[in-house]
Amino acid sequence: MATLPVFRWRMAPDGYATLRQLRSKGLRPGGQGVAAQVERPRRRRPPLVAHLYRIDAAKPVRPMTPAKWAALAKANTARRTCPECARDAGYVIPTSLGMCVPCAYPS
Repeated sequence: MATLPVFRWRMAPDGYATLRQLRSKGLRPGGQGVAAQVERPRRRRPPLVAHLYRIDAAKPVRPMTPAKWAALAKANTARRTCPECARDAGYVIPTSLGMCVPCAYPS
């Protein structure tokens, strides 16, 4: 089993990117495995590790289809609808309350 190359924080060579960096460039890993790691040292705790992927092997992000847009809109509407009063709260209902604020704290 081959070990991954490990780079120190901010010392990774060009040609590698994290998932967020790939996404900001409109790319996705596209089935490739982790190519390297970056370690960020921390005091008194284990280092933070970020996985790096090769940019040249990345593929473009798949475009959203109309069906995916519709499913996303339906899911967001469900997150905003109060199960108690069945109204659109105008914000995502917190899971800690389980209902909109007026229903959770009636005056």
